[in-house]
Amino acid sequence: MKTIETLFAEMERYAKENHVPIINEKGRVAFLQVIRECRPKRVLEVGTAIGYSALQIAHNGAEDVDITTLELSVDRSKIAKAYIDQSRYAGRIHIHTGDAAELLTTEAPKAAPYDFVFIDAAKGQYVDYLQKIEPLLADEAVILADNVLFRGYVRSEEKPPRRFRTIVKRLREYIEFVTEMPGYATEILENGDGLAITRYRRLTKD
Repeated sequence: MKTIETLFAEMERYAKENHVPIINEKGRVAFLQVIRECRPKRVLEVGTAIGYSALQIAHNGAEDVDITTLELSVDRSKIAKAYIDQSRYAGRIHIHTGDAAELLTTEAPKAAPYDFVFIDAAKGQYVDYLQKIEPLLADEAVILADNVLFRGYVRSEEKPPRRFRTIVKRLREYIEFVTEMPGYATEILENGDGLAITRYRRLTKD
């Protein structure tokens, strides 16, 4: 079995050579800081890619961490499983392949509630994902969403290129949702491509 450091280095090289989006070096520092502070136990990840962030969460989370991760691509799921199987966390990371919007209502509820969520998938679907995730959250949870500033366009007054307008509009809606909705408190870090750190507390009914 390879050391986790060796495995991470291999995955970083593979991602760079094959243009696979993993959390970038600048965003990674903030990402890992939050993981180490939270030490999550039950984790939901939307967007497995090659399994890099899932392994980082497993390595830096609680000793008994259990991760449910969702990936659209069959090929990437296979690559992620091959990497994860080389680690001591293979039994703690469970990959489900398919459309996240569907899996969030079928597979994800089976392992709920989650005290930690990482969203790094289709940027235009973040609000839809979150609305499906909210019933699956523990009473107190942390939600990280990557790439929320999308190349700087989300906070820019300049109009984004036409092909990015829908994504930018929906990411702005996501930020507004997690900033203004009761029960959500959010900080936006400009590290990397923008990382939204949301602390969620379920509102109790009187």
